[in-house]
Amino acid sequence: MAELAAISSFLRAPGPVVDVRAPAEFAQGHIPGARNLPLFSDDERATVGTTYKQQGRAAAVQVGLELVGPKLAALGQALTAWSAEAGGAPLRLHCWRGGMRSGSVAWLAGTLDLPVLLLQGGYKAYRRWVLELLLLPWPIHLLGGRTGTGKTDLLLALELHGVAVLDLEGLANHRGSSFGGLGLPAQPSNEHYENRIAAVLERHRGAGQIWVEAESAQVGRCRVPAGLWQRMQQAPLLEIRRPLEERLRQLVAVYGVQDPQDLAEATRRIGRRLGPQRTAAALEAIERADWGGACREMLDYYDRCYDHELQRHGDTDRARLLGSVDLAGSDPAAAAELLLAQGLIERQHANADESSSPAETGRPAGAA
Repeated sequence: MAELAAISSFLRAPGPVVDVRAPAEFAQGHIPGARNLPLFSDDERATVGTTYKQQGRAAAVQVGLELVGPKLAALGQALTAWSAEAGGAPLRLHCWRGGMRSGSVAWLAGTLDLPVLLLQGGYKAYRRWVLELLLLPWPIHLLGGRTGTGKTDLLLALELHGVAVLDLEGLANHRGSSFGGLGLPAQPSNEHYENRIAAVLERHRGAGQIWVEAESAQVGRCRVPAGLWQRMQQAPLLEIRRPLEERLRQLVAVYGVQDPQDLAEATRRIGRRLGPQRTAAALEAIERADWGGACREMLDYYDRCYDHELQRHGDTDRARLLGSVDLAGSDPAAAAELLLAQGLIERQHANADESSSPAETGRPAGAA
């Protein structure tokens, strides 16, 4: 018989997480790292739901049995293979509310003598846990700096030294500007973005500092959760600086390899804020493949935005500004070692593995 587990025990347990909800449900949001083994397709789920509303539970169950019957062998094969990969650790199963779908797959696993751990309350309970976790008073610290100073690369280098890091851009598959989605995978839904953030924060429980890049409330189409955003507004901020030419090289390395048409379109999207002269000059530079010239035209706008935000942050409470560090000539690894040596940032973990992000998360090359 399958064992029931509350959310905390379920997440800490070994073994693969198997989400048996329909593909559309899974795409909307899931436990990071989970595998989707849908009992029903999206259309089949709709059919069962319609039958339930119109004819009642018994009729819906009968339709469900007819749909699932031909799939049992394939479902069993997948469960057996995943259990073997996990060395016999329990299959951690869940559906939306911990009801018939997960119960049915747990029964199938039981007939195959495979150990199972069922999530009490299903994905609905997990989402409740995520939303509560995002409201906790996390010790957020901000890493600020003008566009092109390499903040993301520096955060990732610090993470390798055991610093607790929350990479909001990497979790969103976006670099946070009009150009931020170029060359990156599709962004997650806002719901799944929250799930990814919660998974990282959970690993940093007990940390004295959690370092986050200074962002706007929106990272592409992903919105930073309200509770976390409020913490960021009140967080201490450490500013890093680099010379203009270094910043331009950083930006060219990231964006110079992108499709010129995509770069031009992203430039037009911020044309009203750049102004007609700078927009025209940037577009002409892109047409000539003069990536440095194009970046130079746009940096004035981004620098003014950053300087305004930095001033606003400091005006609210000067004590929240931890200082400003010039990292001219330092690559991300050397810059991380410098900040650690100066005691400006604290290590939280003995090794980097403890603070790594979920396996499903892609990380953008850092233009910030």
